[in-house]
Amino acid sequence: MNHQITDSKWKIKLNHIVSHPFFNGTVITLILINAVVVGLETYPHLYSEYRTEFWIADRLLLWIFTVEIFLRLLAAPHPKTFFKNSWNWFDFIIVSAGHIFAGAHFVTVLRILRVLRVFRAISVIPSLRRLVDALLMTIPALGNIMLLMSIIFYIFAVIGTMLFQETAPEYFGSLQLSLLTLFQVVTLESWASEVMRPIFAELPWAWVYFVAFVLVGTFVIFNLFIGVIVNNVEKVEIAEQEVEETSEELKELRKDVKELKALIKKQLTDS
Repeated sequence: MNHQITDSKWKIKLNHIVSHPFFNGTVITLILINAVVVGLETYPHLYSEYRTEFWIADRLLLWIFTVEIFLRLLAAPHPKTFFKNSWNWFDFIIVSAGHIFAGAHFVTVLRILRVLRVFRAISVIPSLRRLVDALLMTIPALGNIMLLMSIIFYIFAVIGTMLFQETAPEYFGSLQLSLLTLFQVVTLESWASEVMRPIFAELPWAWVYFVAFVLVGTFVIFNLFIGVIVNNVEKVEIAEQEVEETSEELKELRKDVKELKALIKKQLTDS
């Protein structure tokens, strides 16, 4: 019984350490240092001259991240609790992959793995984590929007091929070329100067086609995307607020129980 109590106190202290802002700030700083180191490695003259130093920095950061993951795992009430969080899985896989491929002779693979550690900033910074969670939540809702967008693209691509196949074969010579052209148009990247105006010079009414597609494809569809994402961001924030409120209530309850135990113990001692 005493062993369980001691173990519980030890976990509470360790959990207090890993959840402390200074601990998280240190981890974020190390992730940024790792990002700078990886960026410097892309300069051939620097990498060839300081290859050993880069290797030492990489191994040191990898082991620091390993210790961090190990501490967070120990601080969890149970290993299953730790791995219930998908972000913990993500961190564990990234760090484990670094150890597994540490002896690989493929320098490119090692560099890619070092770059992937920068993604850990997402799991450490709560605001970024909320944003990614919201984006993941939008995937099922985006199915219908993607279907609608595919239908609009297909219809306009077929119409564009029929209307402009002879006038601009480099853009609308076939269905696949028309789809690629419409993708350029929907990004609003030089669509007027490069795509529309040469066709407009020969076919004055061509602007109707392009303006209609820009209005439907860009403003309507993209606004639907943004609306779904914003809605899910709000849902994630509300869910996290509820979790924080529940956590605060549990802390207050534990405090009350602790005071009640102390009061009962005092009464028993006095009697």
